[in-house]
Amino acid sequence: MALTTRKTSGDPGPAARGGTSGRGGGSTAPARSGVRAALSTARRSLIGLVLLLALLGGLLTWGAGTDRTGWGPKLALDLEGGTQMILSPTLQGEDAGQEVTPEQLDQAVEIIRQRVDGSGVAEAEIATQSGNNIVVSMPGVPTAQTRELIQTSAQMNFRPVLTTAAAAPIPEDQRVADDAVPEPTAEPTDASDPNWITPELFREFEATDCTTPQSPEEREAQAADEPTVACEPETGTKYLLGPVEIQGTGIEDASYGTAQNAQGVSLNQFAVNLQFGPDATDTFRQLSERLYGIGTATEGDPRSQFAILLDGQVVSAPSMNAVISDGQAQITGNFTEEQARFLAEQLKYGALPMSFEIQSEQQISATLGADQLRMGIVAGIIGLVLVCVYSLFQYRLLGLVTISSLVVAGVLTWLAITLLGWSANYRLSLAGVAGLIVAIGQTADSFIVYFERIRDEIRSGRSIPAAVDHGWQRARQTVLASKAVNLLAALVLYFVAVGNVRGFAFTLGLTAIADLLVVFLFTHPVMVLLARTRYFGGGGKHSGLSPEALDAVPLYRGAGQLREPRSEHDGLTIAERRRRAGATAPQDPPSPPAPEGAPVGASSSPARTPEENA
Repeated sequence: MALTTRKTSGDPGPAARGGTSGRGGGSTAPARSGVRAALSTARRSLIGLVLLLALLGGLLTWGAGTDRTGWGPKLALDLEGGTQMILSPTLQGEDAGQEVTPEQLDQAVEIIRQRVDGSGVAEAEIATQSGNNIVVSMPGVPTAQTRELIQTSAQMNFRPVLTTAAAAPIPEDQRVADDAVPEPTAEPTDASDPNWITPELFREFEATDCTTPQSPEEREAQAADEPTVACEPETGTKYLLGPVEIQGTGIEDASYGTAQNAQGVSLNQFAVNLQFGPDATDTFRQLSERLYGIGTATEGDPRSQFAILLDGQVVSAPSMNAVISDGQAQITGNFTEEQARFLAEQLKYGALPMSFEIQSEQQISATLGADQLRMGIVAGIIGLVLVCVYSLFQYRLLGLVTISSLVVAGVLTWLAITLLGWSANYRLSLAGVAGLIVAIGQTADSFIVYFERIRDEIRSGRSIPAAVDHGWQRARQTVLASKAVNLLAALVLYFVAVGNVRGFAFTLGLTAIADLLVVFLFTHPVMVLLARTRYFGGGGKHSGLSPEALDAVPLYRGAGQLREPRSEHDGLTIAERRRRAGATAPQDPPSPPAPEGAPVGASSSPARTPEENA
């Protein structure tokens, strides 16, 4: 028998009611309001991205127009070429004529590296050669100041602290009034005397900015017999210091180990042990008596501290807790073992009585680096073309969104690297280029996750605008988790690795940030706008969002399976088999109500034959 359905007079149907069908039902007013909000948010995101690109582009244009930078990123030594200097170390003073030990040479390498990095030269390579010489390779041609900085010996000094402050400059409205500025009332009697502080020196102390490294010229200007202002980057503190009392050459030995009290019991913390030479022992005894007396008279007085400076920069500023008459001092604090070891090496070899003579200097050609860069660019272009072809094949016109997103990400990364070369002297190395090539696939992966989530929502029966909104809510979490892993890996690699590998890690992390900006400010807003157009929102044939095309079995089904059926399930996924089973399963019509007096569960209709159920 044939079964038909008909509408009752009490239910005019969705079309007659003016409503819309779909999940959740509801009125059209909230839906239209949600659409307007989504479109407004998408437009604001695109405007924000345009403003960001305009700001970065404007900065680059201004910098290039004023000859402060070029239009492209700065290149590292392996791509641009540069200068290689071979330095021959020579001991001075009491050690003159003796051979340089490997420990002294290693410490000299660290000191030169700190000097070169502090002078603004990036991607420099400094290493020992044959256990006798030091090889310094840096991009471009070093200036005369850089050469002099490399050749001079390290200088370590001990100065008493007069006062301290935070690293940032004191705002003008919070500075000491003119009538309250300290002025000397008499001639200083010792290096800790506050009479060393003049109004001019105090104003310089207030205005000094220790949040950025001091230039070598500023540190070299510190006169030994005059007070000075110095910075400690490790703790973010600036100091007003008295004249030099002990030079680093007075340190006979320095080591580290676990701290012990007067009874020899371990305190379960690391300490640095100092041994002064005969000449410096008496000077340090007088210094300890004075500083300990100041600390005892006024608890917390910064004048109870003394600063240890290496090349004009404070490496430690301990307080004096006892009078030390035998020249054996111990510096304690919340040191880790690595920090204690590094400070001990700085104290032991920091005042190296060593100068360096430039044995040879030659220009390094970038021919090999240029060939490698050209091959890397070709590889990157091939990878980019393959990604574009795959996107167009897999997503049809939707692949144009992927291609345009990659272009925006490339422009954003290019601007960032170029501006970092100007502001932070960052130089792009061959390893950094490799990081940019790897980032192409990682960036495209974010778009694929998003698009596939949208397609899954369409397959589940949502309209295309709703699929975009719901797909974004779920794909966003996956994209954020993926980029968080990329950033974590880049950070670990950057801080653990050395040399050019750090350039690879830097560009990997930079492109991960650029990818997040593009996905949130470009890809998703563009998809929201496209989903409200007639062609894409209506599931056009070649839009990549056609419901009819998405219901078909794809050519590649994952796990090495193609469209050819490989099993009794005809190659269908679990979801597709369930939908097919639900569509073909027989559905029983509702049973008529049971007659009055009939037991619960009983039916008054006679049993039906299979033909009737059909």
